[in-house]
Amino acid sequence: MTAWALDLGTTNCGVACWDEALGRPRLIELPAVCRKLDAKDPLEAPRLVPSAVHLLEKPGFLDRLGSWPPLERRLFLGRRALIGRAALQHNEGTVYPSFVPTFKPALSEESLRPLARVGRESVTARDAAHAFLRELLCEVKRATGHRVRDLVVTSPVTAFETYRAEVQQVLRQLGVRRVRFIDEPVAAALGYGISLNQERTVLVVDVGGGTMHAVLVRLSPQGAVSGQANVLAKRGRTVGGNAVDGWVLDDLCRQMGHRLSEDDDEVARLWRRLMLAEACRVKEAVFFQPEEAFLMSLESSLLPAAPRQGRGFVALTRDRLREILDEQGFYRSLSASVDEVLEQGGMTAGEVDDVLLVGGSTLLPGFFTWFEERFERRRVRAWQPFEAVAFGAACFAGNRMDALDFIVHDYAFVTHDPKTGEAQHTVIVPRGTRFPTSPELWKRQLVPTCALGEPESLFKLLICEVSRPDGDPRRFVWDAAGDVHKVGGAASDGQVVVPLNAASPTLGYLDPPHSPRDRRPRLEIAFGVNAERWLMATVRDLLTQRELMHEEPVVRLV
Repeated sequence: MTAWALDLGTTNCGVACWDEALGRPRLIELPAVCRKLDAKDPLEAPRLVPSAVHLLEKPGFLDRLGSWPPLERRLFLGRRALIGRAALQHNEGTVYPSFVPTFKPALSEESLRPLARVGRESVTARDAAHAFLRELLCEVKRATGHRVRDLVVTSPVTAFETYRAEVQQVLRQLGVRRVRFIDEPVAAALGYGISLNQERTVLVVDVGGGTMHAVLVRLSPQGAVSGQANVLAKRGRTVGGNAVDGWVLDDLCRQMGHRLSEDDDEVARLWRRLMLAEACRVKEAVFFQPEEAFLMSLESSLLPAAPRQGRGFVALTRDRLREILDEQGFYRSLSASVDEVLEQGGMTAGEVDDVLLVGGSTLLPGFFTWFEERFERRRVRAWQPFEAVAFGAACFAGNRMDALDFIVHDYAFVTHDPKTGEAQHTVIVPRGTRFPTSPELWKRQLVPTCALGEPESLFKLLICEVSRPDGDPRRFVWDAAGDVHKVGGAASDGQVVVPLNAASPTLGYLDPPHSPRDRRPRLEIAFGVNAERWLMATVRDLLTQRELMHEEPVVRLV
């Protein structure tokens, strides 16, 4: 494995590589530092590494020797810090002065800003980044047996050149001989399988823990080769998942009749941090289920209104979370950000070719629905908000930038069992299909159903998007009501079916009408996919030998 990629995020980061055997990118699992897959992680993102670092206060001889620059470029000796899950767990009961929960924002703007302290010495953003990347590359070496010497790093289009220079300098100090950068919108497009053989206008919306970024870019074949995007407009706001956690905690406290302490001592800060973690857990849980119980530890010293110490339960529902988002202006901020970048770019929503959603907060209730209503489902790609950028960077690193150009979901038409009436789905375009295809990718002769027992004069077929677990890693899908489901992974929701052409299912008119007593095939139908991902249909009436449709578009696939 030589094609390595790093998506260095504010909250989480991912290391990916191009896997020749699988013919696709994959995230590297680093068991010692990645998020833990358990019941407390409803998002099921176990291959992501939290971007947190805890510097060791009393390094041993080997640790100090390993930090000597000439040696550090050649091999990893000792340890400088705990990172990822280990850093978070070490600071669960108390927050140590040497703990840095995130360093990327400071590294982008002011690399010498002190973020922590080890003894009497300050830890700058540059120091934290160096320690984090050192231990991350060490874990990659430990897990895979390979030392990373050639690395592609994703970069926000909002970042200054100084950010790239800082990251490049640190990585070269750690023995990475070749460092390349790819703009995050380009990486997201590659990761979501968008073909970049022609110019495309893409809106990338990235909502993570701390920020909401909307970027309108024009992607071109030449830009894809260099890893750069032509930025038409961008807008950032300091609102993200962390702010939502705070809103949820405040609301649940009000429901329980408890007023949060305004004290700013260490105990109060620790209690609020623990409760924010619980608020984050229940928030993520209601992405997938109607409600989740929130466990609040009640300390009378911290909650003046609490009559006694103890514990209390209150439920957070998905509907209430949506109300909180509306009350706090989350969707007003989202709408304003999108409107501003479209206006700056001189474009309308209809002129945007694709919308890419990245970041965990894009799973919030109502988020996908907002984009679906504004831009249409066929243009919105959201099923791998955590992995898309890292996957795209791995494709770039492996020079396989067209490798993901395929249909992502199964597409089927619906018939009903004549005895039970149960819906049956006949797959006409299986997931993984590369396009364009032959106009006769799927071709059959069909008998009209005559469902009401009367002669049938309209030939209707309901086309559906079908998502089902096939042993692949977890991905997210949205049903017709806009609710998110997990397909694949450890806690799969099973099959999710979404009708796509329910408003116009008619594919032809039968003249004369077809009799329900006639069980001979009346229609010959063929489906194919064109270069723009449109499902094309050709329908012939076998009785009259008339062609009712000829390679006409029905729905657009993703």
